[in-house]
Amino acid sequence: MPIVTFPEADVPPDLQRQVSELRDEAWPPDSSSAPGTFAHDPALRPVSMLLVDGATVLAALDILSKQLVHGGERFRAAGLSTVVTRGTARGQGHGRRLVTAAREAMAAAMNLDIGLFTCDRPLRSFYESAGWQHLPGAVLVGGTPLAPFPSDRPGFDKVTMADFFSLRGRRYRSSFPRSRIELYPGEIDRLW
Repeated sequence: MPIVTFPEADVPPDLQRQVSELRDEAWPPDSSSAPGTFAHDPALRPVSMLLVDGATVLAALDILSKQLVHGGERFRAAGLSTVVTRGTARGQGHGRRLVTAAREAMAAAMNLDIGLFTCDRPLRSFYESAGWQHLPGAVLVGGTPLAPFPSDRPGFDKVTMADFFSLRGRRYRSSFPRSRIELYPGEIDRLW
């Protein structure tokens, strides 16, 4: 089963419709867990990765990227967003395969220093099995400097996951655990 990658705006309509259906299945639009929108800020250069079986999307995710400043240093960063697997295809390794492929693409082809994102605490071991590392005590601060949206806000149970791709990223790796990482992706993708 191939993994196909597109700039988000170039995902073919039939595949995009299926991705929308998968997201609605995972996060019903009328539920309190549903994001405000699934449209990403174009400034974050969204890239969609889809695992397909014939014409059927089994799993999907988006990679968002931007520069961030941490500890006075500038880093090229990206993170995973809206990771989802078709309900009838769960438990077969499709999500892990896609998340692993995304980490590998971020490391090899995207010229990044670091990958960072949050996930629900119960999903930590899933992401670790795909090669991501837990950053103990790290908090991603999303939103904007004037309207911050931290991952440790009341009611959230998030952990921060990461990988360090470049020599520069690995050199500063020790500055990320137990820190507040000012990601500030904006108002649309408040916390990728």
